[in-house]
Amino acid sequence: MKRKILLTLVIIMALRLTCSAWVYPEHREITLIAIQKLDSSHRALLNRLWAVARKGYEYRLDESVANILQGEHPKYLDYSAWPAIAGDHSTSSDNMLYNILQTDWIMNVADVAARLKTGLAKAKTKSELANEMRVSDLRLLRADPDYVSRAGSNNVHFMLARPGVNTSATAYFDSCFIQGAEVNLVGTYKWFHSSALAKAHRLSSEVMIPEQLSALTLSALADEAFALHFLEDGFSAGHVAGIWGNAALRKGTHDYYDEHGLEITTWQGERMILTGDAYMRSADAERAALTILVSLNQFLDAAGRQNSPVRFNDQPGVFVPDTFNIAVAYRMPPRLIDPDYRDLFDLVLITTPVPGLATGLGEIPRFRSEIGPFIGIAPAARISILSGGFGTSQLTAGMVPGLELALHIGLGMEGVLNESSDGLVFLDLGWRLDGASTIKLERDPAYKQFGSILSAIPSRDAFYFRLRMPFYIIPGDLVILGPLLLLASPKTLNGVIASAGAGGLIPWQAGMVTSIGRFQFILGREVGVCFYGSAQGADSFLFPDVNQEPGNLALVSMHSLHIDFPILEYRPVRTFSRRQSASLLLQINAGVDIPRKEVMIEPVYPDPLKLKHIWFVGIRLAFDWRYYYARKKI
Repeated sequence: MKRKILLTLVIIMALRLTCSAWVYPEHREITLIAIQKLDSSHRALLNRLWAVARKGYEYRLDESVANILQGEHPKYLDYSAWPAIAGDHSTSSDNMLYNILQTDWIMNVADVAARLKTGLAKAKTKSELANEMRVSDLRLLRADPDYVSRAGSNNVHFMLARPGVNTSATAYFDSCFIQGAEVNLVGTYKWFHSSALAKAHRLSSEVMIPEQLSALTLSALADEAFALHFLEDGFSAGHVAGIWGNAALRKGTHDYYDEHGLEITTWQGERMILTGDAYMRSADAERAALTILVSLNQFLDAAGRQNSPVRFNDQPGVFVPDTFNIAVAYRMPPRLIDPDYRDLFDLVLITTPVPGLATGLGEIPRFRSEIGPFIGIAPAARISILSGGFGTSQLTAGMVPGLELALHIGLGMEGVLNESSDGLVFLDLGWRLDGASTIKLERDPAYKQFGSILSAIPSRDAFYFRLRMPFYIIPGDLVILGPLLLLASPKTLNGVIASAGAGGLIPWQAGMVTSIGRFQFILGREVGVCFYGSAQGADSFLFPDVNQEPGNLALVSMHSLHIDFPILEYRPVRTFSRRQSASLLLQINAGVDIPRKEVMIEPVYPDPLKLKHIWFVGIRLAFDWRYYYARKKI
């Protein structure tokens, strides 16, 4: 039963991948630049629409449609923030508008975003940037409890791959919107942009009472903002390149090209290099803003001129934003739209990047994130400093070297939320060999000729296992919390799992990324247990015989239970691969060795010698090699 619970839990963890594109402040920056690029007539119209939309919501909506002075602890939200809230902090334009106008937590999200913008601007190195993202994601988890659950496992934030080199722009755009197509970035943009255009046409062609006009204006602006989020995603490198393969390949490819950049060509032949999430340069923002500008102009043109009634309005008389839920859909639903919109869509999308080819000949290089089931080997070398020997009189400290070799089975979950997160789950089954201790039975130099024979702890071997799993509050709590929350509140479970991977409720176990690698406190996440005396039978020890004259020795056989708890772990900066990963890790650990089943061999006494626990601290250097199983696309 416990194994089923654990398996269910780790599968849930594997599916909760956060692959949103530009982070909130980057989305807002792109939209703000686009609004600033509007010509005077379009800007004036947008200001008028915004003034109508604000009526009754002045407590939440900024007087300015694009407030360039907005900083930390914002009191209001401007229109530039709406595309940033779309998609990542809402599931439809209807849900987005509700969150903007009716919730308090959305202002906390805006504050987190403002702090992240400041932090990213100050970050000078990759490690500083990674740590800023770590802090921001932890804040977002507290501000927006549903942040992780909205990510889902579909491809709505990504471009579909091209089926072939001769695919035309129009054919590609149509294939992304057709009924039954996998949900995707282009199709989702077209869906919400068409909703915005239909409502904008109604604004200029229908007579409404003020309340209806305000509601329809709000809804039209919401639909367009939701569409812009996905159009902006189309200029994030990882979302142009990251859709192919299973979840691990999508995540790894996404992360690689976001950081390292990708050379692309737009459908109209313009060449450029894109970066991605949290790595946006001013050139990226400026280029994306030009395409956003085209979409905004279309929307404003529809709202500003006298129009005949919309011919294909599939929601006549409706004054609410679109309700298409992008978090649960896997296929594009059917929709009848005005045929004239097709040309408008093409004018916008022709300026977007051409996605790569589907899996096969000519595909771009792909990389695997360390996510998914794996099998491997984990050899290690270690050295421990002991408090003494098992004998009550053996109080001199010493050292013991050791070697390990284990079969490594688990579920890779590193970097699911960000590079500092760690949801790694594994079980090691292996064998361990220890050398003789430096602690001697006799200090007399004459006994040195006997070498390790007179060591207080002789060379010995053991079978062992090592278990690792993140926790939320106390070690092992996810095994209990997981199934309970899965039944009672799956959304809460998403937040608990994400928080556990990011360091727990009190995130003192969050990874700290530096220029030389990642450091992490892991006390309670991992435990190693060795069963000495299990491999080749009970171990034999010599002890000073306290019942005889000094110098006499007693021979005792016994088992012992050795438990170690890693405290601090260091891993080099992660690399990207396809099916395998290999890295070194260094752990500082502490623990106890507990004697068991003691038997006097010589001399024979009715009562065995009194023995004590051995406490130790040590260093473990391990080689972590994993082979990830290929899985079908999720």
